[in-house]
Amino acid sequence: MFYPFLYFDQFYLLLVLPALLISVIAQNAVNRTYKKYAKISVDSAGSAASTARSILNRHGLDNISIERIGGRLTDHYDPRAKTLRLSQAVHDSNSIAALGVAAHEVAHALQHGEGYIPLRIRDSVAPLVNIVSTLAIPLFLFGMILSMLNLVYIGIAAFTLAVAFQLVTLPIEVNASHRALKLLESGNFVTRQEAAGSKKVLRAAAFTYVASTLMSIVVFLRFLLLAPRRN
Repeated sequence: MFYPFLYFDQFYLLLVLPALLISVIAQNAVNRTYKKYAKISVDSAGSAASTARSILNRHGLDNISIERIGGRLTDHYDPRAKTLRLSQAVHDSNSIAALGVAAHEVAHALQHGEGYIPLRIRDSVAPLVNIVSTLAIPLFLFGMILSMLNLVYIGIAAFTLAVAFQLVTLPIEVNASHRALKLLESGNFVTRQEAAGSKKVLRAAAFTYVASTLMSIVVFLRFLLLAPRRN
């Protein structure tokens, strides 16, 4: 991702570099934790896909399909298609990591099914955010280059919406992780010790969301500092 920091100053030392460092640490943590617990199988459970299927059926969501997709950690729930998509490494695995990831996505399906308010808010603005977030930086930069203050502020407003979207997403992900652990334990898919391993995987994944949001906030602050300076 390109960040519009046009010159080096104290802002880098105070905010940008620490935020970048946190992002790197978060990504390394999730990779390391997932790799560790992907090697530990849960003998009492089937594959992550079959476990997800069992949980969905228990909650009356047998209309939700489960698909295998490519990529690594590309797992997600698609509410429009009512489909749970699990990456190949997760779909067929019965590891602690795979069950945690699958249960997390099942939790999103449960959130959607019960009309979880933060999720409804996020989904309602998601199409708009997807558009404006891609335009925010180009609008800001062109406005700066062309000295068009209105364009600069439109870019800032667009990025503000993108940051707000990320802030709304955080509690949704945290809630899904809490639900995932309860679903695995209450369904006797994992022991308490195994659930602790899944918790570490999900906590590491949540850390990446926090780091990404922090980086977006830093970019937003940079926008605010640059706009009046150039003007």
